Amino acid sequence: MDRLIEPLPALESMRKYPQRLYFRGRKELLKRKMVSIVGSRRPTQYAAQAAYRIANELAKRGVTVVSGGAMGIDAAAHRGAGPRNSVAVLPCGIDIRYPAVNAALLDAIAAEGVLLSQFEPGFRAAAWSFVVRNELVVALGSALVVAEAEADSGSMRSVEFALKMGKKIYVLPHRLGESEGTNRLLQSGKAEAIYDIDRFAEIFSEREPALEEDAFMRFCAAQPTYEEALEKFGELLFEAELEGRITVCNGRILPV
Repeated sequence: MDRLIEPLPALESMRKYPQRLYFRGRKELLKRKMVSIVGSRRPTQYAAQAAYRIANELAKRGVTVVSGGAMGIDAAAHRGAGPRNSVAVLPCGIDIRYPAVNAALLDAIAAEGVLLSQFEPGFRAAAWSFVVRNELVVALGSALVVAEAEADSGSMRSVEFALKMGKKIYVLPHRLGESEGTNRLLQSGKAEAIYDIDRFAEIFSEREPALEEDAFMRFCAAQPTYEEALEKFGELLFEAELEGRITVCNGRILPV
């Protein structure tokens, strides 16, 4: 593990800048645009799937997804973004995998993304340390997405931090009787609903579509293998194939 020495301007919005930050992974991710995603540890299937897709679409657009590494919405967000686009903020020492059920996910984030903690190695999570963790999660993001939350949940404490920091808050639309916390945020005008995930992700997009498209077509002109194109351009490959701008012959990409 290492101590993070470089200042993070986003953390100036916290009540008190952290005295120490421990990290593992690729700290350059912390220089990218970030969006925080939080929510219930026992979410509905709808909320978990939506959180996964929101994180996935943000990651495709060069955005780092920040969450708390917990069960439920946190895990869905990290999996949607993929370890390489995830920052997981821990309520414990960075050498502890909490919760244990997410140990493999947290190990992958440590290797490919970033684990962050304000706590000394060996520190075990306590009730108050989750609150400390939540403030850091919110501070890192340029906006906060609350996928699902009951009125008295820890996620609503994250909302309090976001309001004090002046962060924009987004929520999923839920049915009556579900996710009362987010429904009240909508009712009070303190949050905006996400009705179109692609449109939402474009708000934070870091990519330059025209330049990426040009680079993709130049790459395809050299007739790379399908695997090479998939590794380098991912979703753009599928879009071009569906639109008929490329074809696949004997495992190689050919421009049409």
